[in-house]
Amino acid sequence: MTFVGVVPVRDGRLPLGADEVTAEAGGRVLLAGSGTDDGAAQLTTATEVRCVELKGFAPGTWAAALAPMLRREDVVVLPASPDGRDLAPRLAAALDRPLLAGAVAVHDTGATVVRYGDRVGLDLRCDGPFVATLVPGVRGAEPVTAQPTVEALAVDVPAGVRDAEVEAVLEPEPETMDLAEAPRILGGGAGLVPPGADGAATFRLLAAVAAALGASMGATRVATDAGWTGYDRQIGTTGVVVNPDLYIAFGVSGAAQHIGGLGEPKHVVSVNTDPSCPMTAMADLGLVVDAPALLAELARRLGVAEAADPSEEVTHA
Repeated sequence: MTFVGVVPVRDGRLPLGADEVTAEAGGRVLLAGSGTDDGAAQLTTATEVRCVELKGFAPGTWAAALAPMLRREDVVVLPASPDGRDLAPRLAAALDRPLLAGAVAVHDTGATVVRYGDRVGLDLRCDGPFVATLVPGVRGAEPVTAQPTVEALAVDVPAGVRDAEVEAVLEPEPETMDLAEAPRILGGGAGLVPPGADGAATFRLLAAVAAALGASMGATRVATDAGWTGYDRQIGTTGVVVNPDLYIAFGVSGAAQHIGGLGEPKHVVSVNTDPSCPMTAMADLGLVVDAPALLAELARRLGVAEAADPSEEVTHA
């Protein structure tokens, strides 16, 4: 069985999960898009890199152009990033193969995928070649020490393939963007909601403060199970795996399930009254203060307290 990773590249920027896909494919990867040479230089897990320069992300056209060189590969793995999720089904159709989407592990005969809100793992098997997308941040990747071989390839771009026309590319709003892609996150845990307080209002306040700071709002499983915010905001091994530049944890004790979903954040700030909790122990900066009170003060200074409609208990905690 032969494996190969396919990673879409935009202006030399690799998507989240590029190194994991490359590692899952045994170090063999095809970079497609613009600035693929720069992308190849950023990979840490590659042993064999093929670069195909293509203009303007057009998943239907790209799939038709890449399919001939991928037919001899048994397993094709793409990252489950936005571009990867657009390209994968079209590539599977062009290759006339099944698509195993949302995999957490890919093997010779299929993949383990997650379903039902990422709470159930299913082992899917295929009798022949297939295409899979790998969820970023789940597998991890060990860097290789040897320099990879890099080869530039030319492909024939077919005419007449109809793609959706892109009118504009807008940067995502921090409060609605996928947490897996968020560079800055303010996370809230059970310690952010005092007894008797309105947890939903508290997390609306946290979201408002995060938006004012150009960050996204996240939560622990305790918060989502309590209904204070949606499961799409849950950070952890049973939620969204993140890898932000900055993570500020309000009232998060640091359970293993939560920390396991943090990836490798560059900077961590913990706001907690317990100086010995795991979250504070791993933080670059630990603020041993009352998390609800600090959040309320931030909201007041940023001018967002009224919009979030926080409860009296949170405001005066």
